[in-house]
Amino acid sequence: MTTLRHLGAHAPRLAFNFKSRLVHGCNTRALSSAAVSPPSKAIVYEAHGPPDVVTKLAEVPPVEVREKDVCVKMLAAPINPSDINRIQGVYPVRLEPPAVGGYEGVGEVHSVGSSVTSLSPGDWVIPSPPSFGTWQTYIVKDENVWHRIEKGVPMEYAATITVNPLTSLLMLEHCVTLNSGDAIVQNGATSMVGQCVIQLAKSRGIHSINIIRDRPGVDEVKERLKDLGADEVFTESELEVKNVKSLLGGIPEPALGFNCVGGNAASLVLKFLRQGGTMVTYGGMSKKPVTVSTSSFIFKDLSLRGFWLQKWLSTDKAEESRGMIDRLLSLVQEGKLKYKMELAPFDNFNAALDKALGKHGSQPKQVIKF
Repeated sequence: MTTLRHLGAHAPRLAFNFKSRLVHGCNTRALSSAAVSPPSKAIVYEAHGPPDVVTKLAEVPPVEVREKDVCVKMLAAPINPSDINRIQGVYPVRLEPPAVGGYEGVGEVHSVGSSVTSLSPGDWVIPSPPSFGTWQTYIVKDENVWHRIEKGVPMEYAATITVNPLTSLLMLEHCVTLNSGDAIVQNGATSMVGQCVIQLAKSRGIHSINIIRDRPGVDEVKERLKDLGADEVFTESELEVKNVKSLLGGIPEPALGFNCVGGNAASLVLKFLRQGGTMVTYGGMSKKPVTVSTSSFIFKDLSLRGFWLQKWLSTDKAEESRGMIDRLLSLVQEGKLKYKMELAPFDNFNAALDKALGKHGSQPKQVIKF
């Protein structure tokens, strides 16, 4: 295991802000008389590149807990596709190495600065909006970064509520006005966002038409999605028909579609949309472009737009997002929102990363338990 001490003034704030501390003349010896965090362990990368090559476990020395700071002992944090893209250096917003991985998670307050009033040791908190550097055992950040949540929420759900479920809720509520009895269509239905969309739509009386890729065990996958509340689930090959809308039965033509795949899967979403419908793209897992026929624009008057959670959160939406997160966590506690995850011990990070990278086929969301 390496140490972050050698990073000196190059280490960013997300790993306890060695840069700003050193600029102001602080060092480990000077911290001995101040309130400090415990030593920490972190998953770091010193260059962009393949995550399974450039990441490593490192020791992070104690740092000062200033008067408005909160020191949090991390409990769990997921490995999201955007985390992987940041390490690869291809995500639009990313830190320059050396950096600590991770963007969301849940922790328990370990200690607080002398002027902190909203949090106490033992509270469960999440960074809200999400904050870089959650793949480490202790994090020190300003009080305003942390949002207190109920301790009764299962740890893995608290750790993952901010990125995917919030994306699902926002797309359903902020893109097109939907009423009970309306319908949506989506590809990537087995993704975490897709599973959440199904359940959140059902809770509002909105029908969901779901497109999945052809795969072994497809009947089991269909059954699982219908158990979550999906009205219809089709494979891409099942939609190789002249008129896909003939498959809808009594479900109305959808006003809204979600695309996280691109390519043919996006074209299938467009085929289902009603006159004047909207397709929202929030991902591109196939790395293939979205292609739209001229007639779809002219004769169907379809609209295409994108959604990026990080951009929405950057528009002074912190308080609104925290209220929505509390709503989502309440649904979790009521058993009305669930999705597949796998908890992995921090010591097994490399194995969890391999699963997240797809080396072992389709796997549940990997959540690191510290």
